Amino acid sequence: MRFLHVVGARPNFMKMAPIIREMAQRPAEFEQILVHTGQHYDTSMSQVFFAELELSQPDVNLEVGSGSHAQQTARIMQRCEPVAQDYRPDGAVVPGASIPLWAARRWRASWASRWRTSNRACVLSTASCRRRSTGP
Repeated sequence: MRFLHVVGARPNFMKMAPIIREMAQRPAEFEQILVHTGQHYDTSMSQVFFAELELSQPDVNLEVGSGSHAQQTARIMQRCEPVAQDYRPDGAVVPGASIPLWAARRWRASWASRWRTSNRACVLSTASCRRRSTGP
């Protein structure tokens, strides 16, 4: 299964590191694509966590940067859509409760209903601790 992991703020990196490591131990089962929203983009708020948590660099950086909540939300939703079209994931993991991650979760819900690539597409939000599965 191909999973997108969408992260944006430093707590998200810490939440995702053990999940990414565990899934990496099962390469026959999981392909992982790490997507960085670019909400936190300087070294002390982003890059340092990739090094300290031994995470690979993101496969995709949405580079949303600073701005109002509305601006960040719109940029994330616009920039996530082509990522889903390009990678055609089976699922997405979006941790956290910040505004940019809320936007990614909204995108993920929309994507899951429109761009399912298998009958087992699933979405997971660690903020809400709810899992929804479409299919068996």
